[in-house]
Amino acid sequence: MTLQASLSLLTEDQLPEILALQEKIIAALEQPDFLQPLTEAEFVYILRGNGMMAGAFVDNHLIAFRAMLDPGEDEEHLGIDVEVPTHELSSVLYSEISGVDPDYRGHGLQTTLGKWLMEHVERDRYRYICTTVAPFNIPSLKDKFALGLRIKELKLKYGNKLRYILFEDLHEPSYRMTSQQQFILMENTQEQQKLLKEGWIGEYIEKKDDQWFVKYVK
Repeated sequence: MTLQASLSLLTEDQLPEILALQEKIIAALEQPDFLQPLTEAEFVYILRGNGMMAGAFVDNHLIAFRAMLDPGEDEEHLGIDVEVPTHELSSVLYSEISGVDPDYRGHGLQTTLGKWLMEHVERDRYRYICTTVAPFNIPSLKDKFALGLRIKELKLKYGNKLRYILFEDLHEPSYRMTSQQQFILMENTQEQQKLLKEGWIGEYIEKKDDQWFVKYVK
């Protein structure tokens, strides 16, 4: 059965509902480390024009949200990690937190909201989209690939957490012919890091014999 949900940009007036939904999502997580929740102040920062946040509603009830963040002068700027020129760091937008009410999972809301936000990015202001995903967070990785992002780095972020850094140049989408490809076990961090340093890009993930592999292309 297709879920009929309406999508719209969220405002600061809806902050209590956003925070309540985030708490419900956190309480239901099997692996809390996969989610980097936002504080109330971080939500306010986005909702006051430093990015944008979309929500999905059923019967005027918020069931999912997704945010994009203008990171400003972030000390751990993802643009630096993926070699965006310094003078263009202000044109980087982060694909930030997304959350779906556990009662409404399985309807593709995360990706639906992501595609909706990508269509509404101010492309005269922002050129690059960056985000981080934990290895083995398979739903989130699939979601980012569906939006056109690709793996450009694998390193420790947020203190000591291993994260893929995914990236998209909105002016030059990453869909292109490649002459080389290879599949690397997702658990093989060192081999992936070696390929990334050599200019390979993580294009997709695939499950073979109960193990997850990352497809790298060059």
